[in-house]
Amino acid sequence: MKLFNKWETKGINHKDLGLAKYINLNERIVPNSFGSTNNLATRKIRINIVERLANKMMRSGQGKKKLSGKYIRNRNGCGKKDQSIKSVEMAFDYIYATTKENPVQIFVQAIENSAPREDITKLQKGDITYTQSVDLAPIKRLDESLKNIALACFKNTYKTKKEPHIALAEEIIDASKNDQKSFAVKRKDEIERIAQGSR
Repeated sequence: MKLFNKWETKGINHKDLGLAKYINLNERIVPNSFGSTNNLATRKIRINIVERLANKMMRSGQGKKKLSGKYIRNRNGCGKKDQSIKSVEMAFDYIYATTKENPVQIFVQAIENSAPREDITKLQKGDITYTQSVDLAPIKRLDESLKNIALACFKNTYKTKKEPHIALAEEIIDASKNDQKSFAVKRKDEIERIAQGSR
């Protein structure tokens, strides 16, 4: 069984063994679980990673932090999962046409290259509040990576004629190469640099 009846999900290589366990590549033609894992404690781990990207593409509202107020996400795509899955499928087709490699492998590399290892948390002692560097759990690293890849797609299609699937494909390709043109890779480097200053 192949993803979208096109792409093989077996034999994918992982550089980051800390994330390998959490990157679910279970065999599905259409990456849609129809909410069957909603009541399970480990629901995020049980959902196919491609479906999780499609879910991130459906989020509504404004961007976060530096992107706040600049655009409304996804051009009225909130809740339209079929539309989101179609965009991901078209992005994978574009990746294959550009790189001639398995887009699932490229996507996994992009996730691994854009997953931050450290972040900061606020601590308080009496009236004094300060930041402290902390290691991130693998599931949190994965969440941050997927969120930033999806945000890059929204950012690159804001007030432009670029199609969402092309913006998503270009972001995944750049992130897989660890290129600084990638928003997700830049965001990861920024998070780790701030964390390093708070050690």
